[in-house]
Amino acid sequence: MSALRLTQNLAKAYKTSLRSRISPTSYFHSSSPANMKVLAILYDGHEAAREEPKLLGTTENRLGIADWLKSLGHEYVVTSDKEGPNSAFQKHITDAEVLITTPFHPGYLTKELINKAPKLKICVTAGVGSDHIDLNAAVERGIEVLEVTGSNVVSVAEHVVMSILLLVRNFVPAHEMIERGDWQVSDIARNAYDLEGKVVGTIGAGRIGYRVLQRLVPFNTKELLYYDYAPLPEEAAKAINARHVEDLKDFVSQCDVVTVNAPLHEGAWLVNTARGAICDMDAVAAAVKSGQLNGYAGDVWNVQPAPKDHPWRTMKNPLGSGNGMVPHYSGTTLDAQARYANGTKEILDNYFNNKPQTPANIIVGKKGYETKAYGVRK
Repeated sequence: MSALRLTQNLAKAYKTSLRSRISPTSYFHSSSPANMKVLAILYDGHEAAREEPKLLGTTENRLGIADWLKSLGHEYVVTSDKEGPNSAFQKHITDAEVLITTPFHPGYLTKELINKAPKLKICVTAGVGSDHIDLNAAVERGIEVLEVTGSNVVSVAEHVVMSILLLVRNFVPAHEMIERGDWQVSDIARNAYDLEGKVVGTIGAGRIGYRVLQRLVPFNTKELLYYDYAPLPEEAAKAINARHVEDLKDFVSQCDVVTVNAPLHEGAWLVNTARGAICDMDAVAAAVKSGQLNGYAGDVWNVQPAPKDHPWRTMKNPLGSGNGMVPHYSGTTLDAQARYANGTKEILDNYFNNKPQTPANIIVGKKGYETKAYGVRK
């Protein structure tokens, strides 16, 4: 069990339009006295974004709020250039009042950068997941941090179920076999199982975890388990016939499939769509390689974008399968992008007009933390 280690904060970690680009950074200026600088760090969509305007979370389509911000007299700077002291991110953060980031191409707002941003008053995550922001430093400075709570829940829950199935059914190597022109059924079937009759558990039974359990009910699993600091309401648990396990080690020892990091029994499958950093990179790769983990899948990485030599890109179990890793996209389907783009606009509109924010969206408010979702903070 030592190959897959718990990180210190594991138990806390579960508790996230213009159509062409002329340059890597886009500017919309106004000379209005109401001028406010809004900086957005988004990912490049390239040709796909130019062909599909619903890719709102890209630098090309700018969350669909460029014209709106311009009409209000604000300056809107959109860029994907976020790494290093000479990046557009570090250049423009110095006089930005509003920062918009995304978990899919995170602009890491450190305490050092916050100290260089005297005008910064609010950070908005276009999506869910604000770990790339030093929240303690934001609290110290009185900077508000909000995200579009609920924008990704359906998208991620569906992705989790898909990932479970592709691991348990050994789908990826089966498809790769067809692409190679081979046909050896036994090589795939030797490590393919039914989800029916298995014990499946989720660490965290909140908006996403509960929806995962809901979607697993028709598979007739042996049992659905969940580990959470607060039990579900009785009726909610009864509706999906899920059992609460209070001890984390006891929980994972019973599961064939778990959705986040824990020391699992031999041959289990692990799906992580929560945070890449809660799983030890080298330990996961070693566990898959040895067969201790039959497979690992997810779309979150400890560093994003993941380096080309990241071990999770190529790790395989002893039978040449067990890898279900993809880029971080589960929460940025076209449907999710519409939700978080609209949510970002709503948060900005509330801020511009000094209206109260939706409580569920607030991570750090004017008086400090307003959520338990990011664990115990200083």
